Formats: sequence, C-alpha cells, structure tokens
Amino acid sequence: MRQVLRHLALALALTGLFAALAVSARAGDDVPRGPVEDAYAITIRMLAAKGKAPPPAWRPPHRDKLMSGSLAALFARDDLYQDESGDMGQIGADPFLNGQDGEIRKLSFDTIPVAAGKATVLANFRSFGKAVVVEFRMVSENGGWRIDDIVNQFDGKAYSIREALSQPYDCGSFMNKPCKR
Repeated sequence: MRQVLRHLALALALTGLFAALAVSARAGDDVPRGPVEDAYAITIRMLAAKGKAPPPAWRPPHRDKLMSGSLAALFARDDLYQDESGDMGQIGADPFLNGQDGEIRKLSFDTIPVAAGKATVLANFRSFGKAVVVEFRMVSENGGWRIDDIVNQFDGKAYSIREALSQPYDCGSFMNKPCKR
C-alpha cells in the first residue's frame, strides 16, 4: 500500500511539473494580457537600446502577432502613407508610452473581462515620475487574444488609436491619389 501511495504521489508531482512547464512554454496570446505584456517587453527593449533600436511593437515583425487583423491593417496603411508622402502619419506619439518619449517603471497590468471574446487590459506604469495608464481593448481572434485598439489619455480626454488611424489621408496609393514627394 505504501508503495502505491509513493507511485501516486510521484505521478501527481510529475503531472504538476509537466503542467507548469506547458503553461510557461505557451504563446503569450492565450490570455488577454499576453500580447500587451509582449508589446511592453518590446517597448522596454526599444527604450534600452544603444544605437539602432529594434522596431516598435506596432511595426513588423511584431504587429501581426500582437494586433487584430483590422488594427494591423490600419497601422500598415499608416506606414504606407508615411513611405509614399514623406510626412508623419496619423499617430504623433508612441501609443504604448502615451507620449513621444518616456520610460517604463513599476509596470503592472489589470484585466477586465468585457464580454465573450472581448476584454480590456490596463497597463499601469510610471514615466518620468508621472503615473500613466494605457487602455488596450482586446479581442479573441484566430485562436488567440489580440490588441484591437489602444486608448491613451491626453488632457483628460480619451484618444483612440483605431479612430485616429481610420481618418482619411490627403494622398496615397490606397486613396487613388498619388503623393507628391
């Protein structure tokens, strides 16, 4: 009987170990905050880079993994406009920093379920001594969670990145009006 209990205890311990390893090896999109955590890891590496910084989270190769198809397409359209026009696109600041520059200290996340397949993730951090909260509207898409909108606050007013990127452009191949560079 004692030997049976030992085998059972060993089996349970191994099952727990394998389950823990499986959880740590999973992609970051199995929970709503996963893509947001990944995006901030990218942003922190970008801020810490000496010399040539890696691309931000809203540019390839990250964008398609972290964002919904429709939000990724809006960011891609904004990149195309910038390439074709030479002008700044619809976004004048880093949406993950809620500013043109910043730092990330004491980063934490809160997840708020909204509805089936939708959630809100709040990224809370300190930047240059000030508290910053960035809201991420998440959607379950293609078997994982994706960022579907980023909402920043400026002067107490909510600012939707999706809404800004959805605005018309003066020119661009996608507008059927070539840009004069």
